[in-house]
Amino acid sequence: MTSYRNKVLLNSLKAFDLLLVAAMGLAATYITLPHRSGISLEEVLAMRIKVGNFILCAGILLMWHLIYAACGMYNSRRMLGCFSDIRDPIKACIVGVILIGSVGAIFHVRMFSPLFLLVFFIVVSTASVVSRLLIRAALRAARKRGHNLRNILIIGTGPRASRFVSMIESKPELGYRLLGFVDRPWHGLQQWQGKGYDVLCDFEGLQGLLRACVVDEVVIALPIRSLHVEAAQVAAACEIQGIPIRVFSDLYESSLSWARADEILGGLLISHRRAMDDGWRADAKRLFDILVSSLLLLALSPLLLIIAAMVKLGSPGPIFFRQSRVGLGKRQFKMYKFRTMVADAEQRLRHLEHLNEVSGPVFKLKNDPRITPMGQFLRKSSLDELPQLLNVLKGDMSLVGPRPLPIRDYEGFNEDWQRRRFSVRPGLTCLWQVAGRSSIPFETWMQLDLQYIDRWSFWLDLRILMQTIPAVLKGLGAF
Repeated sequence: MTSYRNKVLLNSLKAFDLLLVAAMGLAATYITLPHRSGISLEEVLAMRIKVGNFILCAGILLMWHLIYAACGMYNSRRMLGCFSDIRDPIKACIVGVILIGSVGAIFHVRMFSPLFLLVFFIVVSTASVVSRLLIRAALRAARKRGHNLRNILIIGTGPRASRFVSMIESKPELGYRLLGFVDRPWHGLQQWQGKGYDVLCDFEGLQGLLRACVVDEVVIALPIRSLHVEAAQVAAACEIQGIPIRVFSDLYESSLSWARADEILGGLLISHRRAMDDGWRADAKRLFDILVSSLLLLALSPLLLIIAAMVKLGSPGPIFFRQSRVGLGKRQFKMYKFRTMVADAEQRLRHLEHLNEVSGPVFKLKNDPRITPMGQFLRKSSLDELPQLLNVLKGDMSLVGPRPLPIRDYEGFNEDWQRRRFSVRPGLTCLWQVAGRSSIPFETWMQLDLQYIDRWSFWLDLRILMQTIPAVLKGLGAF
């Protein structure tokens, strides 16, 4: 299953949850009506809703969505047991009902009576638990058929690695695709030769492997006491590139069975990731991206049509320029821009490489002969970037994040710390844009991207968006 389809399914699940909460709210309202016997369900649905009530209900749905996200309802749950799909929805519903009761008390909403809150909690928690268990069953069936898989790399080839492989082989519903192993040469490597698995490299070759392959997770299954130096090196290599690490060990089973770890068949996978939050804050960021990109596409649609016509009339070739870019997790996606160059610009690039005016692997040329007259204006005003709002809406990009790089530029990276920028979703604008864009060195650009990742907050996103507007109007570093 592609990354795009995963995003569509996740967004569909979020929409389904909101519809479910709204439906259960209507059901609880109908059940608790004082004279329900004389009112039909059709009459309840036909009742007029005041604008204030509509805004209040919309706010409650948004709040409910954030509560679900904060309770981990939209995180990967493949390593969690069925009990988590009972515990977490009930926990989320308890918090939600308490907040609804508080809203009712503050705004004097008579409908939010104690009886309504009790009935609503019963129906919404029951529906949420049942839906989650059904979704779990459906996902497990899909993973058994080879869909919705995550690429996993195992560090080590000893007994711990063998035990972990046996576990994931016995549970195909977890949806892991084993890429292979990383370990130093020893006589035990022979055990894997007849099992269809490869030892891809030793510890020294790990960084190169992580650069070349799409790796979703790395599991360290080494004897920590004897190979702690190697384990630390592996953790550092993964941390630099922003790849999640799991440490598989049975050292903590008795004392840390309650710890925040993913449990699988009695073993513990202690997880670590150095990247932006995967919790409710990241979910709020994604919701903000959807709302703003949708509104901007709608509001700017006349301008987009005018620009499309001008591009088409200005020079032969397509309206849009579609190019493969490296996105979240080093996965490629097609990025959209209004075409600003001649139709065969990609083919002419190799003849202009020696004229590059910026440092690092990226290519920038102020007076690029491939740019059309209309393209000059679009680039100077940054209007050529507007179609990327479609990428934001699709989930390939965010409004704020490190700029997505072409494959050619990515292949020119020579420092692994620079690759941590791919641990987050790329964006339309970031600190680089407001700091000067092409006028600043490549090394500083990469440092600004990592600075954004480490300091990220919703308010930082808003500040960058506000600073982007004057930067675009001034044409700061645009060429």
